[in-house]
Amino acid sequence: MLVIRFQPRGKKHQPTYRVVVDEKRSKLDGAFVEDLGFYNPHSKEAVISADRVQYWIGVGAQPSPSVYNLLVSKKIIEGTKLPVHKKSKKAPAAAEAVADKPATAETPNVEEAPKEEATAEAPKPEAVEEESAAE
Repeated sequence: MLVIRFQPRGKKHQPTYRVVVDEKRSKLDGAFVEDLGFYNPHSKEAVISADRVQYWIGVGAQPSPSVYNLLVSKKIIEGTKLPVHKKSKKAPAAAEAVADKPATAETPNVEEAPKEEATAEAPKPEAVEEESAAE
C-alpha cells in the first residue's frame, strides 16, 4: 500500500521533512517512489507539488494524518483537519485497569448462575422423599 508521508531530514533540533510517496512498510530513511516536496516546521515553509499529490491520491495513496493536515492547511485538498496526538505512556496502564474492572464484574455473574441451578435441584429430591413417605 502506498502512503504519502514525511521523511525526516536536517540535523539535531533543526528538522526538515521531505514529503514523499512510499510503501507503507518501508523504512522512513529508505528509498521512496517519488519526492513531492519539502516542509520546514520552523519557518512554516512548505513547497509541495499539488498536481502530483492529487495524482497519487487518485491512484490510491493514503496521506498520513500529519501530511493530511498540512495538505488541508495549504488548500491542496479539501476537508477538516484530523486530530494528531502522540500516545502517552500513562494511557496503556489506564486501559489495563479499565479492562480488569469489567472482568471482575463478570465473574460474580457467572458464579451466581450455578447457585441458582443448585437451589432449583434441591427441591426435587425433597419431593421424591415426600412421595415415598406418602406411600
